[in-house]
Amino acid sequence: MRYRSLGDTRVSAVGLGTMPLSIEGRPDEARALATVHAALDAGVTLLDTADSYHLPGDEPGHNELLVARALAAYGGDPDDVLVATKGGRGRPADGSWTVTGSPRRLKAAAEASLKRLGVEAIGLYQLHKPDPEVPFEESAGALRELLDEGKIRLAGISNTGTDQIRRARAILGDRLVSVQNRYSPAVRDSEAELRLCAELGVAFMPWSPLGGISRSSLDGPSRPAATDRFAAFHTVARERGVSPQQICLAWLLAKSAAVIPIPGASRPESIRDSARAADLVLTGEELNLLEAAARTP
Repeated sequence: MRYRSLGDTRVSAVGLGTMPLSIEGRPDEARALATVHAALDAGVTLLDTADSYHLPGDEPGHNELLVARALAAYGGDPDDVLVATKGGRGRPADGSWTVTGSPRRLKAAAEASLKRLGVEAIGLYQLHKPDPEVPFEESAGALRELLDEGKIRLAGISNTGTDQIRRARAILGDRLVSVQNRYSPAVRDSEAELRLCAELGVAFMPWSPLGGISRSSLDGPSRPAATDRFAAFHTVARERGVSPQQICLAWLLAKSAAVIPIPGASRPESIRDSARAADLVLTGEELNLLEAAARTP
């Protein structure tokens, strides 16, 4: 496993997004715990969760509690594992995703996450999404207060633009260590945010980094990709004898040393496969081919 930096903390170059373990279609607990343990066995040291990762209308925190149980039950040493969680969103019974970024709400959510995770300080706490009804500086200020109080060790923001990144940086300084935006070969809206993170020395954590690429290679021979954009990823994967997911994650890692993808998984074999991308180095020719394919309309 190769490693990258979140502020002054070293984490695995590929993390695990644990959301699929708690939302619709989630596996039973035994498989969910096995998935987290498989990630840890593969060298993954970054687990990304959120208080809103639960079934619609359920109590917040299902995924945080699951991650805490997985770490407690792990036979290895979890001390080097960084658990990143998020606050500021909700999942009411209608299945929608609400946004509440007031300082009072964020601080209360962080307190609740602390208890569920069973830690003295949250490793990385992230504003899940800016609230259009709350001045952004107030939400970022709540993160600063949590840092000053020692309740969180590192701060991050998610689903933000370049202006908000700069504004958060002005408030949090070097204690802003990460930006988590959607980014994949299929979704390239955050190119400017990725570049800015690289300039500032802030980690860029793509969520949904596989962007719908076929998972068929984990179960049998690869089928043709659904779009021309993904066809090149399948072609390189066949030539390398690895999965298209590995090629996709290796492509992301090659874009910048700031990139730390957090692919989701609900099966042990999925995260084992994704973790192997950290050691996969693509050639310049392969990267040019994949970059051109990713820019296909």
